[in-house]
Amino acid sequence: MATRRTSLPGVGTQFDITSESGHHLSLVVHQDGRRFLGFYSADDPDQWAASVSLTPEEAGGLARLLEPTPVEGLRTDGLDLVTEHIPVPARSPYSGRPLGDTRARTRTGASIVAVRRPSSVHPSPGPGFRLMIGDTLVVVGTRQGVDALAGIIEGSGDEPDGSGAGG
Repeated sequence: MATRRTSLPGVGTQFDITSESGHHLSLVVHQDGRRFLGFYSADDPDQWAASVSLTPEEAGGLARLLEPTPVEGLRTDGLDLVTEHIPVPARSPYSGRPLGDTRARTRTGASIVAVRRPSSVHPSPGPGFRLMIGDTLVVVGTRQGVDALAGIIEGSGDEPDGSGAGG
């Protein structure tokens, strides 16, 4: 399954997913918590054939049904915090490197509270935990901090030494 995460300034975040069978769908998560799941037309990959609006509760219920090894959701109501799952893509400068190399919490204020792998979940990973392509980071923080952390993991965030290689 291929995934792509795109920040939508002033709106939220779009996650595009292409299944192994070639089906394409998108999830748009608005800053206010609304979610839209869109299914693309087989004839026109740029045209939604159908979409479904989901409340945060419905999205959480659907996620629990789809999740092979669930990570318990954190209640962040009223705390101005968000919880997101951020994939480690093949192009990530941190794939194969220790989590501590990201300096994620120092740089963004967001915390990586767990790392999910296809057959396991690693809660509270330490700085020596090695990230791998395909890992999914469970991140908690402000919207701005989580978006910044996603950019760092994807390799599009500012690097402290300006080299793009971390440090």
